[in-house]
Amino acid sequence: MKPKSPPKSQFELFQSNLRQILNLNHELCQLADAVDWNRFEVALADCYSEDMGRPGTATRLMVGLHYLKHTFNESDESVVARWVENPYWQYFCGFDYLQHDCPIHPTSMVKWRQRVGADRLEVMLAETIRLALQAKQVTPQQLRKITVDTTVQEKAIAFPTDARLYTKMLLRLVNLAKRRGVVLRQTYIRKAPELLRQQSRYAHARQFKRARGCTRQLKNRLGRVVRDIRRRAGEIDDQLNTFLVRADRLLEQQIDSKNKLYSIDAPEVECISKGKAHKRYEFGCKVSVAMTNTNNWVVGIRALPGNPYDGHTLAGALEQTQRITTREIKEVFVDQGYRGHDYTGPAEVHITGQRGRTKAGRALRKRKKRRSAVEPKIGHLKSDNRMDRNYLKGPEGDRINALLAGIGANFRKLLAAFWPAPREFLQHALRWIAWRLEYRHPHRHDQLFAIAA
Repeated sequence: MKPKSPPKSQFELFQSNLRQILNLNHELCQLADAVDWNRFEVALADCYSEDMGRPGTATRLMVGLHYLKHTFNESDESVVARWVENPYWQYFCGFDYLQHDCPIHPTSMVKWRQRVGADRLEVMLAETIRLALQAKQVTPQQLRKITVDTTVQEKAIAFPTDARLYTKMLLRLVNLAKRRGVVLRQTYIRKAPELLRQQSRYAHARQFKRARGCTRQLKNRLGRVVRDIRRRAGEIDDQLNTFLVRADRLLEQQIDSKNKLYSIDAPEVECISKGKAHKRYEFGCKVSVAMTNTNNWVVGIRALPGNPYDGHTLAGALEQTQRITTREIKEVFVDQGYRGHDYTGPAEVHITGQRGRTKAGRALRKRKKRRSAVEPKIGHLKSDNRMDRNYLKGPEGDRINALLAGIGANFRKLLAAFWPAPREFLQHALRWIAWRLEYRHPHRHDQLFAIAA
C-alpha cells in the first residue's frame, strides 16, 4: 500500500518544533526546503499497491536516508543510528519534532531498494542536477560538455583462490544436505578446513608443489560430495540445484577458462584488469561514469555487466546522460580506451592524445586537458561515497550502488554550495573593507555598506 502520513501524537502539542530549535541557515535545512520531495512521490508511486498490504514507509524518509547514507559514507545500520542523534538529519527527512527512536529497521532500506530498482533511482540523480542549476553551481551549457570514463566497482568478496573456493563450496553443500536430512558417506567438514590451512602455509613457504597437492585433494573431495548428494538426495529443490550447478562449473574451470566462477554467492563477479601497478586484478564489475567537463558534476553513472570494451559503452552512457539532464550533448571527452567507439550521434567525441585534422583552438585544448580531472573524481566516488566495495547483492545491487555513489557525490557538492560559512565570511570581509574605506571614500560609504549587507 502507498505510504501514508503518520497520525499526530498528543504529546507533540507540548514539544518545540524543530524549526524553532535548529539553525535554518544550516546547509541541510536549506536543502530540505529546496528539494522537490513531491517529485519522488510521483516517480515512485507505481512501486506500491493501491489498497493491499500495510502502508509503506514515507517516501521522503527513505529517499532522505539514502541521500545521507552515500553523502556521509554510512552503512544501513549506521545511518539509521546516526539519524536518531542528529536533529538536522531528522528535519531533512521531513520530521517536525525531535525523534528518540529509530524510524525504521535497517533491513527496510534493503527491501526499499529492491522494490524501487536502479531505473527509478535515476530521479534522485536528476534532482541533484536540478538543484545545482537552481543554485547556479552549473550552467546549462556546461551540461552539454561532458567527460566519460570507466572504472571498476569491486564486490565484497574474499580474494578467490582455487583452494578457498573448493572449501567454501564443499562446506556449503554439506550444510544444505544436512538441512534436508541427506546422510552423506563422508562430509570432510573437519578435513577440508585443515587442508586449506595446510595449503596456505605451503604457499606462504613457497613450497608450491605441496600446495598444489593440497588443492588437488580439496578438488577431489568436493567432487565426491557433489556425486554423493546427487545419489542420495532424491528430489533436488531449486536452492540445492543452484549450488550443485555452481559446483560443477567450479570443478570444470581451468586456468585459461572463460567466465570463471570467483565467488560461490556472487557468480556475477568478473575479473577485470585495468593495468594498475598496485592492483593487477580487480573482482567486481565495470562502471561507466559521465560528468561535466567543468566542476565535475556527475550526470550519468551505470554498472556494465560482462566487462565490455570501453568504446562499446559510450552510446549507452550518453543516452543515460541525456535522459537525466534532458539536454543534448554537444562535446564528449574520453581517453584512448574509447578508440573505435559505438556512438554515431550528433555530439563531437574528442579522444585525448589523438591529433585532429585541424589544429584545436585554445578553449578546446583547455577542455581536453580537463579530461584527466575525472580520475581524482572517481577516487572520491570510491573513498567518500561507498563505491570502493559493493555490499549489495546481485547485478541489480551493482547498478544501485554505483548510481547511489554518484548521487552522494553530487549531494556533497550541494552541501558545500549551500554552506553559509563562506557567505558569512564574505559579509564580514566586506563590512571590514567598508569600515576601512569610510574616511578615504566618504561618497562611496553607503554603496559599500549596501554591498556588505
